[in-house]
Amino acid sequence: MEHRSRSFYVLGAFFALFVLFLYGPILTIGILSFQGPQGGLTFPMNGVSLHWFRDLFQEQAVGDIWGSFRRSFALGLMVMVTTVVVSVLGGLAFRKRFQGATVLFYLAIASLVIPSILVSLGVGLIFNQLGLPVHWASSGFGSQLTWTLPFGLLIMFAVFNRFDKSFEEAARDQGATAWQTFAYVVLPIIAPSLLGVALFGFTLSYDEFARTLLTSGSYNTLPLEIFGMTTNVTTPVIFALGTLTTIFSFCIIGVFFLAVWLMSRRRDNSSDAGKGMV
Repeated sequence: MEHRSRSFYVLGAFFALFVLFLYGPILTIGILSFQGPQGGLTFPMNGVSLHWFRDLFQEQAVGDIWGSFRRSFALGLMVMVTTVVVSVLGGLAFRKRFQGATVLFYLAIASLVIPSILVSLGVGLIFNQLGLPVHWASSGFGSQLTWTLPFGLLIMFAVFNRFDKSFEEAARDQGATAWQTFAYVVLPIIAPSLLGVALFGFTLSYDEFARTLLTSGSYNTLPLEIFGMTTNVTTPVIFALGTLTTIFSFCIIGVFFLAVWLMSRRRDNSSDAGKGMV
């Protein structure tokens, strides 16, 4: 049996504490959401049941839980699609050197270092000054893009920086047009990375709070609705909502990972078939 050094156990304990720090709050909320009908917001638990999950699907005295969920889901899809399209176009543009590329790059990612609440305030003020309605699907959408686009661009810059141009050259040698080369050669190769960009775009939008706070208008997204419920709701129903939204987030991540795995498996099978024909 291999002898482990003391540093191994020290680092192992540190990693365990790190995982507990990350997921401890989520686990606590999950446990408290299964309290009995007389349960409160703190330990010790008062019984075990699914009462608060059933209560969540009934009409609530305060808030619009399912309306805010639909808005967050729709906004997440809008941000996801836009982030993927713009990131791919930006990545393609930066494959060639052009004047001002460095300045444009830093401008594109500058919003990552600006406090989110200031971005929200700035976008809201711009819409007000232009006489445009402040709404989650317009100003909220634009504000969230300042958060998701830099991540998408950085991913695509890294992808295209490692991209083997010989695949494109081979396609052009076979008579493929620029569009055919992109659609049938480049796009299938970078597809797993695009799924990663899409996952970033959706998840960052779905749970974004600060950049939506002053740009959502009269209708809350789900994070804003949950924040509002913390000042009004005094039952574990808010924990049940947190548990369901967490499960939903993990399901979305699982779907994206499954899609990446299926695409990688399909590509490997196609590669094996090609080798067999040779």
